[in-house]
Amino acid sequence: MDNGDQCLRFNEIKAVSVYCASSTQVDQAYFEAAAKLGALLAKHGVTLVYGGGAVGLMGAISDAVKAHGGKAIGVIPRFMVEKGWLRPGLDEVIEVETMAERKRIMAEISDAAIALPGGVGTFDELMDIVALKKLGLYLKPVVVVNTRGYYQPLVELLEKSVAERFQDDKFLHVWRMANTPDEAVETIFSEPYWTESVIENAAL
Repeated sequence: MDNGDQCLRFNEIKAVSVYCASSTQVDQAYFEAAAKLGALLAKHGVTLVYGGGAVGLMGAISDAVKAHGGKAIGVIPRFMVEKGWLRPGLDEVIEVETMAERKRIMAEISDAAIALPGGVGTFDELMDIVALKKLGLYLKPVVVVNTRGYYQPLVELLEKSVAERFQDDKFLHVWRMANTPDEAVETIFSEPYWTESVIENAAL
């Protein structure tokens, strides 16, 4: 039995929201990490909930999930469907009107959130879910995959926000950092869910 199977007995994770980029120009290492994460989710029987795109890391992770017999749900604004950005062959497509609605539904239907490297759209999704968790409005695991040290500048910025007293140091425990997709999957299965009492400490 591998570590992932052992962790599975701690948290019953059935679906995971993954935030990631649609850029096709990034280094191959990012595509490989996205594909590895998709394969791991499929291996553990975990449904991928993502933005529904067909290219970039979105395409890589959804292709890997489907190639390994997994299930993928795309949550995508209607205007993106009209532009032809939707990946064909998904198990379920949830069309929404706004980007905010997309984030809300992804959070509601998943049991954890994982952020792969990405641009401003991914940053927006990650910071939104982190803010919700800080306020006790999202109690599930949040994991950042730090491929090639991509998120290190963000870590430093958040640490500075604590040092400058814009955040309490408890804020740094809202999410977990993983260096590899394997670590990310192990973490979502092992990271304890928060309780609603966390909102009592939400303010600095």
